[in-house]
Amino acid sequence: MKEKGKDHLRIGCAAAFWGDTNTAAYQLVRHGDIDYLVFDYLAEITMSILAKAREKDPGHGYATDFVDRVMTPLLAEIAERQIKVISNAGGVNPRACAQVLQERVDAAGLNLKIAVIEGDDLMPDLAQWRQRQVQEMFDARAFPDALTSMNAYLGATPIRDALRAGADIVITGRIVDSALTLGPLMHEFDWASDDYDRLAAGSLAGHLIECGAQCTGGNFTDWESIPGYENMGFPIAECRADGQIVLCKPEKTGGRVTVHTVAEQLVYEIGDPAAYLLPDVICDLRAVTLTQIDADRVLVQGARGRAPSGQYKVCATYRDGYRVSASFMLAGREARAKGQRSAEAILKKVRHVLTTRGAPDFDETLIELLGSEWTYGPHGHQQDSREVIVRISARHRLREALLFLASEIAQAATGMAPGITGIIGGRPKVAPVIRLYSFLADVEHIHPSYTIGATTTATHLPQARASAVPPAALPLGATAEVVNDGVSVPLITLALARSGDKGNHSNIGVIARHPAYLPYLRAALSETAVAAYLQHLLDGPHSRVTRYELPGLHAFNFLLENALGGGGIASLRSDPQGKAYAQQLLDMPVSIPRALLQPGESA
Repeated sequence: MKEKGKDHLRIGCAAAFWGDTNTAAYQLVRHGDIDYLVFDYLAEITMSILAKAREKDPGHGYATDFVDRVMTPLLAEIAERQIKVISNAGGVNPRACAQVLQERVDAAGLNLKIAVIEGDDLMPDLAQWRQRQVQEMFDARAFPDALTSMNAYLGATPIRDALRAGADIVITGRIVDSALTLGPLMHEFDWASDDYDRLAAGSLAGHLIECGAQCTGGNFTDWESIPGYENMGFPIAECRADGQIVLCKPEKTGGRVTVHTVAEQLVYEIGDPAAYLLPDVICDLRAVTLTQIDADRVLVQGARGRAPSGQYKVCATYRDGYRVSASFMLAGREARAKGQRSAEAILKKVRHVLTTRGAPDFDETLIELLGSEWTYGPHGHQQDSREVIVRISARHRLREALLFLASEIAQAATGMAPGITGIIGGRPKVAPVIRLYSFLADVEHIHPSYTIGATTTATHLPQARASAVPPAALPLGATAEVVNDGVSVPLITLALARSGDKGNHSNIGVIARHPAYLPYLRAALSETAVAAYLQHLLDGPHSRVTRYELPGLHAFNFLLENALGGGGIASLRSDPQGKAYAQQLLDMPVSIPRALLQPGESA
């Protein structure tokens, strides 16, 4: 049982993305002994999808299953257990989400106050933003001509204020994921807006649980060691007023909470660990340590914070032509070669027809032969296969050009190589390309508010700006000399890894299995070496790899800039978010003295 009292709070996360299991909320409400239940639905891709949904129907644009499948059946239990709920399920239409949920609350005869956080949607001020001559924060592109959405990443302050006003359920739009957890902590523990070390600790707690089962053993390098996939436990952050965090999960559930499962989540989707930028605080994660204090209980310590930058990240989306992807299975001897020739022939034929009709060429095409280790580039071991999935993708300014391409895929089954079994999922559908445009907005231009009932109240945002003085350097270990009597082993023998995305950038966090391996990992995994090994994933001359260190975790973080083919919904790749990039890097050879290999590890 949880301790009762103001110095102790248990926050459970029941969703890592829109589409996550609906059973997590039931598990945490009934077996988690929690005070707060948070749901993180929004990725950058999700915002694009929700923006398109709102275009079709002004009453949509939020995560409908949050209301229909999760909250409505659980409302009575949530009220009885006095659990407060915070969710960014509002997407691009939080007021509509809250309105429908309020109808369900009223129908159940419950007295629950719902607050709506707004102010992230900057589209009403589009003209003013054009006049401010903003630039894309990663590549300095000019402001797009036509936007479909423009949302600032709000922080925890409006959530805190809504809870102080008595809200039982808080619905937000675009907000930094960690704020879903930091907001309740600021409210319950009365943390000041300049208590930066505690704000950093609370933000780290939110970062660790925001991806649901990813910190309880999901998506874990040593997947075979994790029991109970069929009933994965979802994470609970047990937080104290002094900033101490213990990660755990409900008893008798699957998964594991260990130093390594938590470490993999900590390095997920971060850049410079000395400057993890959030609206409320800049977190320094380099000295964070993890300690196993009991079965499925990990103590998290060492986060440090400093004043925020005074700027908020804004994520805008705009249309950039159209895209289509088609996949079909091809079987038989030399399937890879047959697939390559067939795909090239389809594109060549369509290009010829487009030229004769006076239409422009494709903006981009991509052929992938999945099942033959195509995505591994020069590191693929399987040069042929007796079955592959042929995936053809293309972008074009004209929707009609892609409709013609889609109509020409099926004829390959009778007019090209033998063994084509049919198009997977039927004739492919043409969809708009939605691109991201990210920029920074000064805090004075961001005006969040919360609404409870008919009353809307503005939130005052702290105006503090980060000092220009960089954080102090931490001592790093030595780099090993050339290993003359060593043995070459794949990186997975010595380390764990997790990868993710931010826009068109990917990160790969690498955690040493033993501190003694660090000098050899530092020597082998230089920026140059990692860039060379993953060259087939980088987008060209504008790509680069930067290495950061997290001494407290015996870990590195590699930021791969411009490595996702445009990223998100704009990318034609089968892995547009870099989810499998860590798996590729884990095959990279590393030299180490044989005597250092731990029991059970081998070359």
